[in-house]
Amino acid sequence: MFWNALRRKIPVFEWGRTYNKHQFSNDMIAAIIVTIMLIPQSLAYALLAGLSPEMGLYASILPIVLYAIFGTSRALAVGPVAVVSLMTAAAIGNVAEAGSMGYAVAALTLAMLSGAILLLMGVFKLGFLANFLSHPVIAGFITASGVLIAASQLKHILGVNAHGHTLFEMLWSLAVHVPETNLITLAIGGAATAFLFWVRKGLKPLLRRLGVKPRLADVITKAGPVAAVVATTLTVWAFGLAQKGVAIVGEVPQSLPPLTVPSFSPDLLLTLAVPALLISIIGFVESVSVAQTLAAKKRQRIDPDQELIGLGAANLGAAFTGGYPVTGGFARSVVNFDAGAETPAAGAYTAIGLAIAAVALTPLIFFLPKATLAATIIVAVLSLVDFSILTRTWGYSKKDFSAVAATILLTLGFGVELGVSAGVAISILLFLYKTSRPHVAEVGLVPGTEHFRNINRHSVLTSPELVTIRIDESLYFANARFLEDYIYERVVGEDRLKHVVLMCSAVNEVDMSALESLEAINHRLQDMGIQLHLSEVKGPVMDRLKRSHFLEELTGKVFLSQFNAQETLAPVSNGQDAIRSLAV
Repeated sequence: MFWNALRRKIPVFEWGRTYNKHQFSNDMIAAIIVTIMLIPQSLAYALLAGLSPEMGLYASILPIVLYAIFGTSRALAVGPVAVVSLMTAAAIGNVAEAGSMGYAVAALTLAMLSGAILLLMGVFKLGFLANFLSHPVIAGFITASGVLIAASQLKHILGVNAHGHTLFEMLWSLAVHVPETNLITLAIGGAATAFLFWVRKGLKPLLRRLGVKPRLADVITKAGPVAAVVATTLTVWAFGLAQKGVAIVGEVPQSLPPLTVPSFSPDLLLTLAVPALLISIIGFVESVSVAQTLAAKKRQRIDPDQELIGLGAANLGAAFTGGYPVTGGFARSVVNFDAGAETPAAGAYTAIGLAIAAVALTPLIFFLPKATLAATIIVAVLSLVDFSILTRTWGYSKKDFSAVAATILLTLGFGVELGVSAGVAISILLFLYKTSRPHVAEVGLVPGTEHFRNINRHSVLTSPELVTIRIDESLYFANARFLEDYIYERVVGEDRLKHVVLMCSAVNEVDMSALESLEAINHRLQDMGIQLHLSEVKGPVMDRLKRSHFLEELTGKVFLSQFNAQETLAPVSNGQDAIRSLAV
């Protein structure tokens, strides 16, 4: 029993005991491909977060290993991602100046807080909280963030010193500084961007036409950013372009991740608490969505609560080894999956590859132009931008459209923190609004069957002595009064009415406020000479009702089925006078 519990809490003991040579081979190939992809990407995302490039590498080493031990997804690749990097920059930019020691310490502290929050959520099994973020709102936030990220990197492409946290601020600052554009930097950045777009869309088909095998074509395509890094670095070095104003990465420490200590200052912890919570939720939602998608393709499953523990451990690892907040990335996880990763060990092998790069390759990127890293970010994040979510939600649900549009506009206009906060608030308010006005239908018997359907949608049999109301939502404090008002409005003026039946087939919960409303309805109808009945009440709901006095005071009965209620209280015939026609 202890062994089973240990395997649930530390999944490496589950998959590790059956690890074999075939899995090792596939994991190694996947690790090589992902490592090639991650080297320039890690450097670029650290730049996006306003941190030194090596912190991107550090955040991609121990966190990957810790996730491999504690995570449940066999393909998820953990590390810095674009949206979290942008949120990190927005959060710590308010407490320290970019490039300062305090800025780096704030990043470590943010990772520690995020890790602690995720870990606590996992221990207390609070993964369900992420469900309060609707998918359309998340899609809107990521789209807006992609636009902000791309806009924030244009200053590196132009070689100017622009700034800003909102889209308007960025564009205005860029417009002001456009005359200062470094043409050589623009040429490098523009060429790198064009090349990377071509690599993403056109290189693999070209290689396949030339007869290159699919796996090799995949590796070469994923190495496209590395080729851009090598070519532009050599160009800057060979022609001395750093002396001509081209911004370069400069000296990067040649070492393994150092042991670092975040700040425990109460003021800093309090300032970063809310951003850490938002980063944790957004990171978890993105990570678990990718993990579930990839797991389903191989008929595997993940444990969301254990994923919280895995991601929490990864972030704590980043905090104490010179990194910043991390999560599971969509692009690298898909690459990891497509490359044939069998187990989380592929991530551990990737970490080894990145550790070798941190020790042996960092001197080689001294002349790497920041414009190339900016191009890498722009090409990566533009794939996240999907404004079609606006047209899809407009056609399907105007309420969802308003939530998505508000999230996009607030993120672009006021920054990522307000945008994601608004997204969370809008998701919750939208849920409360929808459930506070539940779908309630008056139903009748479909002729020749025992089924009941909406009188406004079907030709059904009804009786003037009986009204059956189907409630398509659980009853709780937000919608209890709505049900009261609906019933009172329906029964007023109906002199022949003797019975009201609440059909509860869709009711999964009745809270205390709703119970009090049911008691009020029962007494009000009794005063009007009308009996209240229930039908098709679910077992857990009935168990709770039995703990109260409601069933003892109920003027009517509780029926097992609505058909049984109809036959007992007011049998109907197929006579024309009892048929309610379909409303036009």
